[in-house]
Amino acid sequence: MVDAPGADSRGADSAEPRRGPLSGVRVVDLTAMVMGPYCTQIMADMGAEVIKVEPPAGDNTRFISVGPRSGMSGVFVNVNRGKRSVVLDLRSEDGAGALRALIARADVFIHSMRAKAIAKLGFGYPDVAAINPAIVYTNCYGYGRRGPDADRPAYDDTIQAECGLPAVQEQLTGEANYVGTIMADKVAGLTALYATMMALFHRERTGEGQEVEVAMFETMASFMLVEHANGAMFDPPLGPAVYPRTVAPNRRPYETKDGHIAALIYNDKHWQAFVDAVAPAWYEENRTRYATLENRARHIDTVYSLIAETLKERTTDEWLTLFRELEIPAAPINTPDALFDNEHLNAVGLFETVDTPHGPVRFPGVPTWFSRTPGRVGGTAPELGADTEAVLAELGLTPQAGREPAQGMS
Repeated sequence: MVDAPGADSRGADSAEPRRGPLSGVRVVDLTAMVMGPYCTQIMADMGAEVIKVEPPAGDNTRFISVGPRSGMSGVFVNVNRGKRSVVLDLRSEDGAGALRALIARADVFIHSMRAKAIAKLGFGYPDVAAINPAIVYTNCYGYGRRGPDADRPAYDDTIQAECGLPAVQEQLTGEANYVGTIMADKVAGLTALYATMMALFHRERTGEGQEVEVAMFETMASFMLVEHANGAMFDPPLGPAVYPRTVAPNRRPYETKDGHIAALIYNDKHWQAFVDAVAPAWYEENRTRYATLENRARHIDTVYSLIAETLKERTTDEWLTLFRELEIPAAPINTPDALFDNEHLNAVGLFETVDTPHGPVRFPGVPTWFSRTPGRVGGTAPELGADTEAVLAELGLTPQAGREPAQGMS
């Protein structure tokens, strides 16, 4: 893939050239909220020029959490960093024309509207491919359009419920709950990223563009069934669709003398090291029953309860020290706040501080490492429409094109 004509070679708020494995890739981004923007944030970190097309009212995520000013919430700033913001009214001919001009020079077109909505605006795949046959066109929405639930609205909470997360949480804790993160949005965003990259890889080999569809429900159903499909995969079924270890009621952080600890004494090597070092009385009484992983798996909730009683006998630090010596996976119970001061994360340089008009912002940066084409945070998130005039000028359009007032996209 080569630099698109007129492509911006700078990261947002930076005079340095863009770098990373996606340097030279131009992305037209019509996504909103978190699923799509998380996907394109990673593309921007990896060097792509991401042009975020927003309606006159802006992406709603601009307003959902605290920020240095209205329209620049923390969630928005994080998942839209390093992008350029262009405001277009796609219901006006000027706005639609400007988007068509962007599409003609793009490698990727990605949106998060429902299929009927994007088609009504005249930017379904056939319309976009007619402008740029080599483009990779990625749809991000709740349900695949080939099923009866096509065009149903979806958010993280409803997809968590439908894919079974609250149900397995109820098996684990006794109460149906969402998990404490927007897991469906983020997993679907990562899926959209890898799907788009695969399509770009195919285009690199063949020159062919194509349409990609990433639906939250299908993505999360596949994600949940990685381990939970289990016995239900076979014909006839050998058991229910559940992985027993993950929903064992005693699978929880262990209580210690002065707090809690996470530990997984799992394989036979770890297990033997633990029982040799600690010599719990209950093991001697049940040596055969718990000696192998296969046997322990059959009695996993009992095993968890026995370990729980043993771990109450020492402090968290004492257990952490022992588990490090035995090379048994263990960790303290951190809060998200504690991650900013984590010694390991700071040693590997996860966090990147970017100076912005509203003060420095410490971003959780690129979690992957490349020896030849490393990525980086390309800059802060853009103010609404901050790059409209510059981008339109690059396209040879007047600064007013596409900015007539309207109700925005739906």
